[in-house]
Amino acid sequence: MVRLPSRGRRAARLGSAADEETRAHVAGAASAAAAEVAAPPAVQPDPTAAAFFDVDNTMMMGASLFWFARGLAARKFFTTRDLASFVWQQAKFRIAGNESADDMHTIRENALAFVAGREVAEIVQHSEEIYDELMADRIWSGTRVLAQQHLDAGQRVWLVTATPIELAGIIAHRLGLTGALGTVSEIKDGHYTGRLVGELMHGEAKAEAVLALAEREGLDLSRCTAYSDSANDLPMLSLVGNAVAVNPDTELRAIAKARGWPIRDFRTGRKAAKIGVPTVAAAALSGGLVGGALALRRRQRWPF
Repeated sequence: MVRLPSRGRRAARLGSAADEETRAHVAGAASAAAAEVAAPPAVQPDPTAAAFFDVDNTMMMGASLFWFARGLAARKFFTTRDLASFVWQQAKFRIAGNESADDMHTIRENALAFVAGREVAEIVQHSEEIYDELMADRIWSGTRVLAQQHLDAGQRVWLVTATPIELAGIIAHRLGLTGALGTVSEIKDGHYTGRLVGELMHGEAKAEAVLALAEREGLDLSRCTAYSDSANDLPMLSLVGNAVAVNPDTELRAIAKARGWPIRDFRTGRKAAKIGVPTVAAAALSGGLVGGALALRRRQRWPF
């Protein structure tokens, strides 16, 4: 590995903000280009309005990437011990807020390492099975009703998530939605390389994806609605004419109240307790950190 001298490392960090913006733009464009479009609504279509839903803790209880990784662990992609240890370490890391530029570079490089070398068709098949096994029963019925209201009004409905776009598309299809914007992986000869196209579908990248999709589909963003549970999605929420906080975190709840955004909370004490661990895991996994477990495995020279 080539190690930059200290001056070079400082210069690299100074340029990281611009690089991140570029990666977010590339990721958004790639996600919009990869998103498949379902048939127009059966009712009278409203072609310039649409709704955008975050997935983790908004449409689904917990983190979709956590359930995906858990399903892959059950299929011997890696061990559940690796998964549990990694989730705990990364949850503490994210809560402490100690992400440096070097840390984020590692996260980005390893984000989808757990599918490196695998056939796309294989992962898609596993994704279908994992959705049925672990995700279908964790969809928030209240959020699904909100999505259906947009469909009934002739509007298109998109998921916007850090989850790999193949899995995001399956979730959208199973819910009868228009499509999904998700993290796009580099693919060569029908196999994943383990690298991302641009950036994780997170923060600014979500806004870039929505912008690219709106341009492609002729949407009027002032007539569109976005739903999320997290202040991380402020770039997307601020982009549309109507923002709604669903099961919001503390920061987003405060912002929503200050800006007069509607707040919808479908959680109960029992459900919150039931999904407590996956919710903590969301802090680690929704940023695409599962790959760190595999990076650790490689450093220890464990078999994949």
